[in-house]
Amino acid sequence: MIPMPTAPPIAVVLAAGRGTRMGSDLPKVLFEAAGKPLVAWVLEALAVAGVHERIVVVGYGADRVEARLAGLPGVSFALQKELRGTGDAVASASDAIRGLIAGDQPGTSRPVVIVCGDSPMLRPESVARLLDAFGARKAACLLGTARATDPAGLGRIVRDAAGRFQRIVEEKDASEEERRITEVNMSTYVFEARDLLDSLGRLDNANAAGEYYLTDCPAILLADGKLVDAVACLEPSESLSVNTPEQLAAVDAALMNGVATVKVTP
Repeated sequence: MIPMPTAPPIAVVLAAGRGTRMGSDLPKVLFEAAGKPLVAWVLEALAVAGVHERIVVVGYGADRVEARLAGLPGVSFALQKELRGTGDAVASASDAIRGLIAGDQPGTSRPVVIVCGDSPMLRPESVARLLDAFGARKAACLLGTARATDPAGLGRIVRDAAGRFQRIVEEKDASEEERRITEVNMSTYVFEARDLLDSLGRLDNANAAGEYYLTDCPAILLADGKLVDAVACLEPSESLSVNTPEQLAAVDAALMNGVATVKVTP
């Protein structure tokens, strides 16, 4: 079999939320930890991992976020006009993704990394490991997961008896057996670009919140018979979304002291 050529990766950074629990009108991703905005830590980790084309999805306070990040090489912006869930956020970047892959040769695979802009503990080596695994497996979607000593409140990764990925189940929907699973969703993904765009176009919002969930995309691709898998290559704190001043203080201290992990309350 002739190997499929791979083009340089793209990242989509979700940075549209307000962060009401922070008690400020400042867009959450612009709060600073160790002297830099939260989103700047994420963008830096991606660049060090070799992901230089980075699309930042903005929404609340879009002008302020764009002004703060203006001029950073390889950083562009996509506007999420209404905050209708993570799937809608990534879909807001669809045109930008299409523009970046337009010149790719037929049969070329283009990885798209999706991460949250308020998770400053993300490490370059974890992103690099996820991309390496994605390339080796020729997957349509690869989830970066973690083994958590305390998985409470997190989505669980359900596998079959052979260890193959089946689905993500949120804690509120999980059975007692599923709640004992320690492998958790980290909201960190790599998709093949065309598979991502296809699955985004088939999302619906037939759920209690009326939102479009990115977590439905792996299930869509799996139902198509495409390879979807999960790799436990992250530490639990790498997916930490900073939602409160207390979490911000803990992350600030960890980053100032070069600590790779941090334990905070949700």
